[in-house]
Amino acid sequence: MAPRMLAIYGKGGMGKSFFTSNLTSRLTFDGYRVLQLGCDPKHDSCNTVFGGRSLPTLGEQWRIFKEQGREDELAVGDVIYRSELKPGSVLYGCELGGPEVGRGCGGQGISSGFKTLEGLGLSKWNLDYVVMDFLGDVVCGGFATPLARSLAEQVIIVVGHDRQSLYAANNIAKAAKYFRSMGGTTSVLGLIVNRDDGSDVADQYAKAVGLPILTRIPLSRRVRELADACRLALEDETFDAIFSDLSKRIANSEIPPCDDYEPLEYHDFLRVFGAEEPEGKPDSASENELFAGTVNAKKGIPMLSLTPSSIPQVQTDDPIQLRVKNVMESIGLYVTDLSRTDRDGVTVTSGAVEIRIGSVDDLDSKAAFLSALRRSGQTFSYVDLREMDAPAYR
Repeated sequence: MAPRMLAIYGKGGMGKSFFTSNLTSRLTFDGYRVLQLGCDPKHDSCNTVFGGRSLPTLGEQWRIFKEQGREDELAVGDVIYRSELKPGSVLYGCELGGPEVGRGCGGQGISSGFKTLEGLGLSKWNLDYVVMDFLGDVVCGGFATPLARSLAEQVIIVVGHDRQSLYAANNIAKAAKYFRSMGGTTSVLGLIVNRDDGSDVADQYAKAVGLPILTRIPLSRRVRELADACRLALEDETFDAIFSDLSKRIANSEIPPCDDYEPLEYHDFLRVFGAEEPEGKPDSASENELFAGTVNAKKGIPMLSLTPSSIPQVQTDDPIQLRVKNVMESIGLYVTDLSRTDRDGVTVTSGAVEIRIGSVDDLDSKAAFLSALRRSGQTFSYVDLREMDAPAYR
């Protein structure tokens, strides 16, 4: 039986890793087999459950194997680690990581990481839960992978009483709603109010959007100090009771998925905070203002280009992969990842879309199919063209 997939989303710094680590630990203590999957380039989700140790990331390991020409030899033990929280209670952890700072797309690292885990048999592992800790204030397609490809069964959104975290939550809710309307199956369970200081702003938002608050985690200096020391909040009896109650409700499927919520438009969102968006457009700046005091300022100004190809994300010396990349970009598909194996041939990732090209012998026919599929206006997250007699997509 495939593990139950939960995705934890929320604004950066809102306490997602704190929440995820205590939830996965509590589920582990309750006897479940759990994998905590860090899905943030910062790769710090699992630090607490591994006693402060920073795990080698899947991306780092893959690059090492790639440089040695052994990427097909990457095994489970190279990317999945175990932590015995107490005798008999083992929690598994993995950090997907991402490219080095300033050297690539974080979403690309997430997409590639999931592809690698699937190749290692993720869906067949003897696990009860895979709990994914996701950055929630980035719109890059890779971070929407659990929603776009329905990898996550259910989503939990961590918020506070501040406008920024609720704004991120609203965007996450919009994404989940959109992919569900396109045939996806991922549901939202509700909101977790972290660092609850007793105010009611998150409650007002929850009521306006139609999402339930699953639990409230109080603001506590002692627990903050535990977290800073890479120790679990479960050491505190009050917090252990909170996570015990939530984990049992999740395990017993006592929390019904919420599919009838309605994300707020910006003006309605502002009203939750007692604010109104001013009417009309903002005042435009003039050239005279911006060029004031300069000489011949308008001559020879280079035009900024937003063409994706001006900032290439994928570099390859493999002539076959390079040929595929050029053909894909010629039909308007921006390539964010490329891989090639003897078994599967070439695989292309474009944002959250995975395209199995396979052999390049009939690449022109495959490109023509993709081009026609794009022009049809259909939304898809996976295309399999390895057998052109029976192409498939979803």
